[in-house]
Amino acid sequence: MIESQALERIAPLRERMARACRRAGREASEVLLIGAAKTVASERLLPFIQSGLHDVGENYVQEGVAKVQRIGRERATWHFIGSLQRNKAREAVTHFDWIHSVDRLPLARSLDEAARAAGKVQRVLLQVNLGEESSKAGCAPHAVLELARACAELENLQIEGLMGLPPYHPDAQMMRPFFKRLRRLRDEVREASGQSTLKHLSMGMTNDFEVALEEGATMVRVGTALFGERVSQK
Repeated sequence: MIESQALERIAPLRERMARACRRAGREASEVLLIGAAKTVASERLLPFIQSGLHDVGENYVQEGVAKVQRIGRERATWHFIGSLQRNKAREAVTHFDWIHSVDRLPLARSLDEAARAAGKVQRVLLQVNLGEESSKAGCAPHAVLELARACAELENLQIEGLMGLPPYHPDAQMMRPFFKRLRRLRDEVREASGQSTLKHLSMGMTNDFEVALEEGATMVRVGTALFGERVSQK
């Protein structure tokens, strides 16, 4: 029963994603649905994984690590999508397959050191502060190329793309210019830096993921549409 309820949420969401991709002339298979599972208990998250949610995003290291350990590293691909402090780099590298929030060189260096010690190459995205809001983390758009070039020198990091969180607006269409900007920025940085692996765009949430997909998102981070309204514990 619990798994069927999870499937009832996943299936229509994937159909909405597929329709948005068709409008943009894209294949839905190009896109990862990441369940943004902040404050969702392991017992509630597991049925979603069993029902086909292959990618899980966590905002807090401690909470995410507890879920990885309880559910199992091999049962999903685990994404860290929140702001990350350097003193949490080793834990993040140990437990997460992807880190979406690299926004400064000191953090990148800490992740590289942790990945080298763990004997892995860490897949990361560079986070961009699209609206240049003081309340949000992220590298300024004009500084992304410099950061990408510096990160390219770190042997145990693989820069896979950009992540962005635009200024919120209840009308998703108002977010479109920011998604366009992130796509263009990715293309410019990839060309200028010569990093062919820099292809992903992690952008779009419950309110605006369809617009983000129309503008080229390859990863959407969806929480409320999957898990319902939640009250933050932080």
